[in-house]
Formats: sequence, C-alpha cells, structure tokens
Amino acid sequence: MKICQIIYTYPPYVAGGADIYAERISKELSERGNEIIVITTKPYDGISSLKSSFEMENGIKVYRFYPMNIYSWIYSAKKSLFQKMLWNALDIWNLHPYLVIKNILKKEKPDVVHIHTPVWISLSVFDAVKSLKIPVIFTVHDYLLMCRRTLLLHANGEVCDHPKSVCKWYQGLSRKMVGNKPDIVLAPSKFILDMLTANGFFQKSKLITLPLGIELKEGKAEKSYETIDVLYAGSLIGHKGVDVLIRAFKNLKQENIRLHILGRGADQDVLEKLAEGDERIIFHGFVEAKELRHFYQKANITVVPSVCFDNSPLVIYESFMNGTPVIGSRIGGIPELIEEGCNGFLFETGNIVELGNILQKLIETPSELKRLEKGAFESREKYDMKVHIEKLEKIYKGLMGI
Repeated sequence: MKICQIIYTYPPYVAGGADIYAERISKELSERGNEIIVITTKPYDGISSLKSSFEMENGIKVYRFYPMNIYSWIYSAKKSLFQKMLWNALDIWNLHPYLVIKNILKKEKPDVVHIHTPVWISLSVFDAVKSLKIPVIFTVHDYLLMCRRTLLLHANGEVCDHPKSVCKWYQGLSRKMVGNKPDIVLAPSKFILDMLTANGFFQKSKLITLPLGIELKEGKAEKSYETIDVLYAGSLIGHKGVDVLIRAFKNLKQENIRLHILGRGADQDVLEKLAEGDERIIFHGFVEAKELRHFYQKANITVVPSVCFDNSPLVIYESFMNGTPVIGSRIGGIPELIEEGCNGFLFETGNIVELGNILQKLIETPSELKRLEKGAFESREKYDMKVHIEKLEKIYKGLMGI
C-alpha cells in the first residue's frame, strides 16, 4: 500500500505525542513493506521555504513546507493577543497549504491519506485530499476542532463545560469546514469521540476507538523498594496538575520516598518554588528517550494528575511497558487505561487528599506495589505496536476495498 501521513510537526520538530505516534507508525508501516509519504511543516527560512522540500528519511519520503499561516508554531510567541486571535481565524481555511498538499498528493497518488493534527496546518487539508477523491482517515489527538486552546479549558484553568459565544462560533465553523469529509475517524479514547459527536462532529463518518501502540521490548525490570520512587513525566504547565501532585507528596512524612519530575514548561519556576524546602522532590528537566526509559524502569509509581480532558496519555502506555503502575486523575480518557486495583488507581481530579492517601497506602505496602507492577506489565500486551499496526493496515485496506 502507498500511505500518506499528514502531520503538523514531525521529528526532529516535535510539538507533542501526536508527532511521536505518527513517526512510530510510519516507521512500522514502512518496515512491513508499505510505501510511506509524510507531509509536514518546517521553520520559515525565506520565501523558498513556502515551497515543499523533499528528502528520504529512514526509507520514508518526507515533504516539508512552511505553511503561509501568520500564526504558526515557529512565530506564534511573537504576536500580540489580538494578532493571534485575528490570524487564528483567518488560518482556519488557508489556500496555501491546500495548494501545496494537493500538488504533492497529485504527484504521489497515495492509496489512502491518514491525517493527524490538521488544524495547525489548516482545515483546508481535508478539502485538498477529498478534491482528489482519495480515501481519508483522521486520527483525533486533541480537542482543537472544538477549542483553540486545545484542552477545553477556560483561561483561568477551569474545565470548560459551557463554551463562550466565540467558542460556539468557532465550533460551528470547524464543523462546517470538516463536515463528514473523513471516511473514518480514529481516536485512542472513546471519551474524545463521544465528546466530538455530542457536539455535532462526524455524524456520518465511521468512528473507531483504537488505543495507541507501544513497542514491547525486553522483560520487566527489577525494582527496588528501599526507596520508593514516584515519577511525573510531562509538560510543566497548569493543566497537567503537577501542583496537585507536589502538594500531595509534600504531605507525606516518609523519608525513603522521592518524587522525580521530568519535563519543562511555562510553570517550572512556580512549581520549583512550590516544592522548595523538600529535598525529596527532584526536578530533572527535559530528558531524552533513552534516559526516560531508565526512569520508567526505576519508578515504583507514575502519577498522571491532569486537570484537563486528557485524551490518552502516552506516559501511561510507557509506564505499563516498563511494569510501572499508574495513579491517574478520573478525567478524560485516563480511566479507559487504568484498571483500579489491577494496574493502578484513579483519584478525583484535583483532590490532593485522595491522591495523598493512595500514595501513602502504596508506599507503606510494597507487596501491593509488586502486585500492581505485575498487572501493569500484563496490561502492555493489549497495546502491542505490532497488533496496532495490523489493525491500522486492516482499516486502510477496508477503505481501499481490498
């Protein structure tokens, strides 16, 4: 099969988990004998960057171009709030990405197109594909079709249950732009599909819940229990709830515990100040994949304390891959991955006391931790990347009528 993946950013330019996922499935599909084309963006480097450039990367054809969006990932921080709002509106449907992507597709003639994170390129990507009558699959990684803040959060950090008028206008516009253009809509959580359909999206598209895939490597690492290591890996920004974890951890009295915080973000200084005076809390900053795996293997518990509607956090999959149980907020798609008492526990979103009580219980009973580790390690089998790719290929072939 000849498969085209369209993704806003693609390594070495990484904006989030969707990019990592797209790269992984592209490599796996290529290794299974499929011809893979990736269409993605690149930083602005003069007028010439508006045209697509081409290179082979690990056997994959990669086309990169700078979308002529004024609000773009390389320049967004340099604009005023008014400029961001104005150009966000104008970029919803952009002619330039439409023409560039359509020309690449006309040249390559893929059997199927798989779109990820289209909003930041422009919703015109759907029209570019459909104008050529190519079957299209759309994987939903976030809430950008409903919320330009991506996370369904108000500016004050509260979960958005009742969108404001401007948000309703935007949702109506994106519904009209996307319509039922995707033949199939995939999502790693049922929660996000339910949220979108409840708001009028994809009424005629076929909907499929397909959890992310992970590579099952070597066996479970042996863990130590002399010191109980608690891990947080992710962005250091408000909606990730790291402050909830730090406050819960600081209330614990044991000396033989450590909280390892991995990542960077806008709230790092605030969080470091919050943790000040507790030498058990260690900030490691951004860590590369190889080092991250070491932390997963060492950790006794991973905590995902999100206060937003997280879709299907990759950190949970990666924890299970290394036999590390997860304590997560009862919000979004997180409860679809964590089985209470089997591979982890859930707590009420933002509830510092409940999270602290769960941590306390597990720290005091290593035998319970060992039982959960076994459950976490067994859970990984459900997310085997090989099985994931087989399911994807079946979906592609179904669209092609094979």
